[in-house]
Amino acid sequence: MTAPAGQQVGLAPTLLPHAQRHLPSYLRDLSHLVSIDSGSHSPAGVNRVADWVQERLGRLGFTIERFTTGTGGRPPAGDTLVARRQGRLSVAEGGRRILLAAHMDTVFEDGTAAARPFSMSGSVAHGPGVSDDKGGLLAGLTALEVLQDEGIEEFAEIVFLATPDEEIGAPASRAVTEATARGMHYGLALECARENGDLVIARKGVADFRLTVTGRAAHAGIEPERGANAALAAAHLVVALQNLNGHWDDVTVNVGVIRAGTRANIVCPDAELHVEVRAATLTDIRRVKEAIKEAADHPGVPGTRVRVEQLDLCAPMEDTPASRAMLRHAQAAASALGLGVDAVATGGVGDGNLIAGVGVPVLDGLGPVGGADHSPLEWLDTTTVAPRVALLASLIAALGDARPL
Repeated sequence: MTAPAGQQVGLAPTLLPHAQRHLPSYLRDLSHLVSIDSGSHSPAGVNRVADWVQERLGRLGFTIERFTTGTGGRPPAGDTLVARRQGRLSVAEGGRRILLAAHMDTVFEDGTAAARPFSMSGSVAHGPGVSDDKGGLLAGLTALEVLQDEGIEEFAEIVFLATPDEEIGAPASRAVTEATARGMHYGLALECARENGDLVIARKGVADFRLTVTGRAAHAGIEPERGANAALAAAHLVVALQNLNGHWDDVTVNVGVIRAGTRANIVCPDAELHVEVRAATLTDIRRVKEAIKEAADHPGVPGTRVRVEQLDLCAPMEDTPASRAMLRHAQAAASALGLGVDAVATGGVGDGNLIAGVGVPVLDGLGPVGGADHSPLEWLDTTTVAPRVALLASLIAALGDARPL
């Protein structure tokens, strides 16, 4: 991939006044979105947000597809929006395709918006989803308006993806996200910035495993020697798997669920473990998988056997040279605005992982500064909205135009 020339980065100070003019409407819209209960398992509420986002993108000249996706027997989810707008530059001329991604769902139950409505304490906004991710979603839409205000269309295509179920691992929207990301040059994820203003350059991947232990039942009082205790084998496995922590940098292994047996007077014949692995690279996830299989091959209790199944894999959003190049453009735009911006890695998973998983470089944390996500104290610093919107708009312009200087 050819790195973009980035001749548009210096636009940030020019775009800032536009972003400042949009701040009052941003706050009104944020209040409205936060007032909608849109938990991941509340499809009607998510779709109210989707209706609003769809109308907004339509006004900006985007062509919109709306996907109602199945969940494989899980509870229903809201719709996924994919909106597209063509720019002035073809790919052959140096235009680039940029994917902006945000999610419409929150972690909160129905009734939370009424019990804890949007509020302002000085310049700090509070409310369910104000930071994660309604503040970021709205920042992306506002950045597109700022680009339109300035007449900037030097890109091949901008795609805006709004998902309904990021907070529960995207079971409904994953296929749409991956299909949409293929063929994109860059991915910009609109989660809010870290509390210190940093962006996110990497997210750990997650692999989920189920280990099924099969033993042999026997009467625990009369002839326990004829049994093979699956619960004891599971206990050995728990210790072995937890001891994998610390073997590799940026890798965590957690045995989160254990089930075994039905009665105290039976030598336990069956047990089950659910294990989560998080790692910064696919290579490390594969290493841990092999270590799990090795432990399963030696369960520690004669007569027991262990079957290992990988239930799911969400690839890491890796720190790559391409994402570092994107970061440098963001830092140049931030510097032009008088901001100092760095980037960090996090263990949390987001839609950026799915985009990166199909080979697209991703930079995340491009919303305003917020924090205390998933809690009653969730907040958003509204003084950061205008500069962060200007930074985002400038970054889109820089990445969209790869013509040489």
